[in-house]
Amino acid sequence: MAAPMPAAPRGNVLILALSQALMLSAIVLSMALAAILGAMLAPDKGLATLPVAAMVIGTALASLPASRLMRRRGRRPGFLLGTLLGIGGSLLSAFALYQSSFAGFVVGHFLLGSYQGFANYYRFAAVEAAGPAQAGKAISLVVAGGVVAAFLGPQLALWGRDWIGGQIFVGSYLAQGVLSFIALLLLTRLHLPRAVAANVGSARPLRELLGQPTLRVSIFGAAIGYAVMIMVMTATPLAILGCGLPGTSVTPVIQWHVVGMFAPSFFTGSLIKRYGAPRIMQIGFVLLLGNVVLALSGVEFLHFLSALVLLGVGWNFAFIGGTTLLTQTYRPAEQLKVQAVNEFAVFGLVAVATLSAGWLYDRFGWVTLNLAVLPLLAAALIATVGIERSLRQTAPAV
Repeated sequence: MAAPMPAAPRGNVLILALSQALMLSAIVLSMALAAILGAMLAPDKGLATLPVAAMVIGTALASLPASRLMRRRGRRPGFLLGTLLGIGGSLLSAFALYQSSFAGFVVGHFLLGSYQGFANYYRFAAVEAAGPAQAGKAISLVVAGGVVAAFLGPQLALWGRDWIGGQIFVGSYLAQGVLSFIALLLLTRLHLPRAVAANVGSARPLRELLGQPTLRVSIFGAAIGYAVMIMVMTATPLAILGCGLPGTSVTPVIQWHVVGMFAPSFFTGSLIKRYGAPRIMQIGFVLLLGNVVLALSGVEFLHFLSALVLLGVGWNFAFIGGTTLLTQTYRPAEQLKVQAVNEFAVFGLVAVATLSAGWLYDRFGWVTLNLAVLPLLAAALIATVGIERSLRQTAPAV
């Protein structure tokens, strides 16, 4: 049995988990509203998901400069800058809604995505705080902060809907900015060693690092799990309305989807410790395949609800499993380099998936969109089965 986490690291992990909860509440709020509001503001319905795509592109593009900044200045300055980008993105999105500016709304979401690009290093900072022996548990605790987001994000979207008379959802984005400000205050209390341990010892060239099959599979698996999740989730509010269900159906579906994404995090780390990251990733891909089956079985409220819960749980296993597997592939001197490549690759693919979601749904419909993810999931499942066998063969005999 692993020893409990010491008090000081636990305090840092708690701050990171709370900051993650606030950041994800802001992102989930946008996920619940952006496609619907995009459809209202965009000149072409096929561009409805462009604000969400801009958010994901912002995440991908921010990952590399965020890593460089943290390498030079430490984690905390990077995290604080990220929250400032989040505040700016919320204020710009609110103003764009007030002015009915689609372009401004897209740019605001790009800034919100940049905030997430910095915040995605919370889970790696948690590993540094907790130590390698507690890596899976620390990642799970930080990601579990998203359980709060499942309820707070969509609820704020509803509460803020009519705060500004005659301007729907402007108040929701102002409330979103308050979340980022609270995260800013929290992160001023974060005290981590410089991410540098990273500067100790020799670092292998990037080409040599990418030559590791385990590293490639960890990035590929996490990217596919995230891309499939975001593609289906982004299109779901459009599909719910397109199938004639009331707009009030969107909030509970997104809420329970986000619960599915983050609630398993309370035990995902323990499952990884017991069965290994590749096996948990495989279970995640099977659950994502199950989501497709449920999504294609009907278009009633319960079909959307159950499919999206399964989509969330599948993402959790695939993404946390991939992140944990990644931590086994680099030395301390290589961590920021590898993490940056991982974030850029994962969110680059996620950006493509998000942008494709609106176009696929608008041109071909809900069924085709779900069928399109099947080859991706099959490839990821085969890759993780292969790496599990390889790791088992190279493991030292006990």
